[in-house]
Amino acid sequence: MKILKKLLYFLAGMLIVFCALIIVCAFRPEVAQNIAALLYDEWNRPVMVETEDGPETEIAADLPAAGKENKDTADVLENEKTAEDGVSDISMPQQDSEAVPERISGRNGYQEIQNEEEQIDEETARQLRDRLGEGSSGDGLTFDAVYYPYYAMLSDREQRLYRQIYANANGGNKVFGPVESVSPGQLKNIFSAVYNDHPELFWMDTAYSCKYTGAGTCVEIELQFNRTMDDLDSAKAAFDENAGYILAEAQKLSTDYEKEKYVHDALVDKIFYSVSAEMNQSAYSALVNGETVCAGYARAFQYLLQKLGIPCYYCTGYAEERHAWNIVALDDGYYHVDVTWDDAANGSYDFFNKTDADYADSHLRQDMSVNLPACNGQAYRNLEPDSGESSLRDLADTGIEEGQIIAGMQAYYDDCYRQIVQKGMGNYTFYNVLDGEQLLNEWYQCYQAEAYKQGYLEAAMTELNAVSCSMSLQVEQLKGGRYLVGHEISIW
Repeated sequence: MKILKKLLYFLAGMLIVFCALIIVCAFRPEVAQNIAALLYDEWNRPVMVETEDGPETEIAADLPAAGKENKDTADVLENEKTAEDGVSDISMPQQDSEAVPERISGRNGYQEIQNEEEQIDEETARQLRDRLGEGSSGDGLTFDAVYYPYYAMLSDREQRLYRQIYANANGGNKVFGPVESVSPGQLKNIFSAVYNDHPELFWMDTAYSCKYTGAGTCVEIELQFNRTMDDLDSAKAAFDENAGYILAEAQKLSTDYEKEKYVHDALVDKIFYSVSAEMNQSAYSALVNGETVCAGYARAFQYLLQKLGIPCYYCTGYAEERHAWNIVALDDGYYHVDVTWDDAANGSYDFFNKTDADYADSHLRQDMSVNLPACNGQAYRNLEPDSGESSLRDLADTGIEEGQIIAGMQAYYDDCYRQIVQKGMGNYTFYNVLDGEQLLNEWYQCYQAEAYKQGYLEAAMTELNAVSCSMSLQVEQLKGGRYLVGHEISIW
């Protein structure tokens, strides 16, 4: 009976703790986020698995993306893993997720949203509620998710506050009371959503303040405006005039791709990168002043494409430091565009219409931008020459002839088997050339799934009576969309 009582006391205590945790999470969303991050980290640890033909192998959660351009064979592969018994695991190509080309280094300048928060007592809060109105409620406004993705990320209540913030910013009203109950943490996401969706609000700074009660409820929101608010009509006229020059020419073109490319080139020609540029987080700094940083480039590009009816999103994250670029929707999917970095590369197209895989070694999405669509479009990728194409080697430089190009995985397996059996035991390197990025992606998947073992390696070891094998892989992009694969092998 005593044991039963203790068990009941224990269960009652756990229930109290659980209820308290729910209450804390309700009023302190950051606590819930921290708990979620902890659990997410625990479930995403690398898994150690025992293979039949080798020792424990760490299976990484993310395989580096295939098809990266301008990679030297010398820097692609490291960390060889060797099996003590049987076939070893292959050391896969490694790529630095924060690698930034030297010519681009420092071309950032994005400023995060700054929120000033002040806790006030209940009496002060009551007085503010009595004195403050809600300004423009924004009721009746609609925002299409195709063009305003951050709005679509919010709940119904948050969307109502989004509409209120937009309406007050658009009307030049700085101070107002929220139309919905909101915590300071929730307010930051809502403000960020408004700011990210609307580059036309060039007078709105990346900062705001709020006053909230001890219960964690905001009672006052105050927006911050830049100096263009002093004569907004004149500033709007200058903004529309400068944007109009580009839009008028772009509208003469027949396809969205042509319009997108024209706007990209026009901004590269017009803008000078300057970290000290005034109002450099705004589209105004780019289109009117002609001097800005990454945020200004990206918001000007976003604004112009929106006006042309092309969905274009403001994407923020990390690229050597905090950075902003764009995601564009064309008819076959989404693409990354970084006008800032293309401008730094003498107006090239190195970062124009690229996929998530293309950006994997340089751009990392963060904050709400992680919820923007995946970029996997192909039809408009690499249509323009990039600055690195001339530095790639020709097939002739490799010593491999046209007739030896590998066109499929079975042909790759057969060629690897043939070369290993022909060269026999020892330490050596052999090569083959894969035709196209699609085949390269299949090749990556083959090694991730360890299909190469049954594909060719086990048969080659059996033929040679070999008992151990280790191998490192190297990949180099060649001209014409081909890839030289080197296999540094030790087989005994």
